[in-house]
Amino acid sequence: MNQHLALSTLVVRDYDEAIAFFVGTLGFQLIEDTDQPEQAKRWVVVQPAGAGNAQLLLARASTPEQAARIGSQTGGRVAFFLYTDNFERDHARYSAAGVRFVRPRTEQPYGTVAVFADLYGNLWDLVQLRQPPPAAVHSVVFAKDKARVAAFYRAVLALEVAEDEPGFTLLTGRGI
Repeated sequence: MNQHLALSTLVVRDYDEAIAFFVGTLGFQLIEDTDQPEQAKRWVVVQPAGAGNAQLLLARASTPEQAARIGSQTGGRVAFFLYTDNFERDHARYSAAGVRFVRPRTEQPYGTVAVFADLYGNLWDLVQLRQPPPAAVHSVVFAKDKARVAAFYRAVLALEVAEDEPGFTLLTGRGI
């Protein structure tokens, strides 16, 4: 089975002010803004810049119950987690644009994080994850009998072996 979460809904007061914040202030991309007159609404979808596929549906409140949830869809908990490849860049850009950080930058075991509020008060984590360890590690082994050593590493440890230079063998794989 192959599934992914495509859209999350954020209830907003006004489409245009929400677009101005998410696209203009946070730098999100406007994916769709389609008028749906038969339902007296617009279909407005934004997503963070980059390669991710998570999108946010900006849905204008149409009932008093929905309007009461604007800015507090999660009861004061962090609602969204915005991952970045450069915390310093985005924190500085958001701060300069007037984004209100409600919890300062901290270093956590998983990475660097600060909490900001969107224009309605919903809380967001700005997160730069720690770099994962490399998938493969390289090691050089010097051996008199390269063929025998290479055969051992291939057979016993299931490593890739490249014999690029006379006198040594390059091993590539996990766990070296």
